[in-house]
Amino acid sequence: MATVVLPSGTRKLNCREAAFGGQSACRRGSSVPTASAFRRCSQKDISWSLGISKSLRVKPVIYSHCNTYENWRPNGVIVKCGTEDGQASFFDFAVIGSGVAGLRYALEVAKHGSVAVITKAEPHESNTNYAQGGVSAVLCSSDSVESHMRDTIVAGAYLCDEETVRVVCTEGPDRIRELIAMGASFDHGEDGNLHLAREGGHSHHRIVHAADMTGREIERALLEAVKNDPNISVFEHHFAVDLLTSEDDEGIVCHGVDTLNTETQQVVRFISKVTLLASGGAGHIYPTTTNPLVATGDGVAMAHRAEAVVSNMEFVQFHPTALADEGLPIKSTKPHENAFLITEAVRGDGGILYNLSGERFMPMYDERAELAPRDVVARSIDDQLKQSNESYVLLDISHKPREDILSHFPNIAAECLNYGLDITQQPIPVVPAAHYICGGVRAGLQGETNVRGLYVAGEVACTGLHGANRLASNSLLEALVFARRAVQPSIEHMTQSDLSACNPSQWARPVMPSPLKDRIMSDVLSLTRQVRKDLQSVMWEYVGIVRSTTRLECAEREIAELEDRWEKFLFRQGWEPTMVALEVCEMRNLFCCAKLVVSSALSRHESRGLHYTIDFPHLEESKRLPTIILPCSSVNTSWSSRLLHKVPIYQQL
Repeated sequence: MATVVLPSGTRKLNCREAAFGGQSACRRGSSVPTASAFRRCSQKDISWSLGISKSLRVKPVIYSHCNTYENWRPNGVIVKCGTEDGQASFFDFAVIGSGVAGLRYALEVAKHGSVAVITKAEPHESNTNYAQGGVSAVLCSSDSVESHMRDTIVAGAYLCDEETVRVVCTEGPDRIRELIAMGASFDHGEDGNLHLAREGGHSHHRIVHAADMTGREIERALLEAVKNDPNISVFEHHFAVDLLTSEDDEGIVCHGVDTLNTETQQVVRFISKVTLLASGGAGHIYPTTTNPLVATGDGVAMAHRAEAVVSNMEFVQFHPTALADEGLPIKSTKPHENAFLITEAVRGDGGILYNLSGERFMPMYDERAELAPRDVVARSIDDQLKQSNESYVLLDISHKPREDILSHFPNIAAECLNYGLDITQQPIPVVPAAHYICGGVRAGLQGETNVRGLYVAGEVACTGLHGANRLASNSLLEALVFARRAVQPSIEHMTQSDLSACNPSQWARPVMPSPLKDRIMSDVLSLTRQVRKDLQSVMWEYVGIVRSTTRLECAEREIAELEDRWEKFLFRQGWEPTMVALEVCEMRNLFCCAKLVVSSALSRHESRGLHYTIDFPHLEESKRLPTIILPCSSVNTSWSSRLLHKVPIYQQL
């Protein structure tokens, strides 16, 4: 599993004794073993760009299926390996994800080599496409980088990395100008300048937006540029299964990724000199989320299995205002894949929150009222709902001029009107929903990880910008800045790499479950869908907006039991550790991410930002340190924690 090094120095996950010089006391019979003794870790011990000690490495077991293969072809054509259904593609750069981070990076590195953009569904289906509010940047004379930094750090509960914050806030304006030069169209005011909105936690108007569909406009512009770039190949409906890694004297190296083409049901191996992981978040570990269906934590889980360092996973941001179905005049006839987001900009533009008794409640919780950071607003709504035993509150913008509402929020107005709600005349029923993971794969200032050749950008990364709570509209900004900063080191690594000696067959190849009978596969998928719902229910019940040690420990036990039951069923039905199917692999990743969130939350003995626990309700200055999840070896790991090309497990079942 992992080692969690926390501020309080009182808890970690399953690490060997040699790693920290302490004793290991792992539980028996649990798929999430823990140990009780470990040393403290300070920010000086583990910097954002730290490489991991070789004592924590696990040498991969290498399998060989294929005896013949063709040499690397720089134009990225698919070559046949000497196995049945054995395909490999060779590229200079492999980009996993087609949101703003992946596409912006691809456009830059394509100037220096061949690029594969690997995307789970259609290219536009990403968290970027669903981002409504905008991108924050200092673009007017009354604002300043220092002010943007201060707002970011305050919202992040002082857990942000100051150097990272300065870099992002300083370089952000240029990244916006680049988007505009590429054809992204943002709203302008009557004076001809960019119209800058204001959102919760911001002290100035600095949100660049395209009505309430900013992400969609950015995605459109980037996809258009990608389509016209001959050096970029886009692979749709390719689900990333596992990273391909090896180890040398300097540590772990990434050589690409195995994918499942979900349309042809073939496994395609991408061998690359450099891999950028930009796969988004893990919102679907919860039952109600603003994220699209593709957000199942695939990137974080893959990186964790590949021994990348992960950080700050306890900080799950719940957006305070998602559309609440219960309060709509016309109910939906079918369940939603994700909750419809009511952008932060509605409150920034004067929207007011009321409970169902008609009382405005935010001033009771924070002097900033509706403009308080998201964690404060989400907890306030949660408290109101628990006090009144209601299922939603109301967000009212109808006191603003009708033409302003319709021009600023046309997408929200149209969506609500589909359910019989006119937001120019009526308040909007809203409820918190899982929205954004502030933690992720730990990245340095150039998007580098402790795994050589592997870079990260976007929500999958933990750069230190967000700290314990993301400031509104800083996510697209971070993605743009780090996608750009990762370019130069990626090019340098690419020019120093030689794939001609890289044999694609040195890793065991994932296989389709074709030997299993249709009835068995039907049973496997049926149980997997139910287990997914059960996991989401556990996370919502025990690892939600307000937490406690008892409830987190319940979650830890129930998740371990749920995963153990699911895995045993699969392997007793004849499932092999190297078999792949979309829903099963997603479930594997959801389990991995859920365990990382719970373990990190149990380790933080204070309330800071998005992590609020009734057992430690106060913020402790001595615990103002990031949570670090280090790679460790373990005999008792579950399937979700192991690379498919490592030693098979459950052979005895």
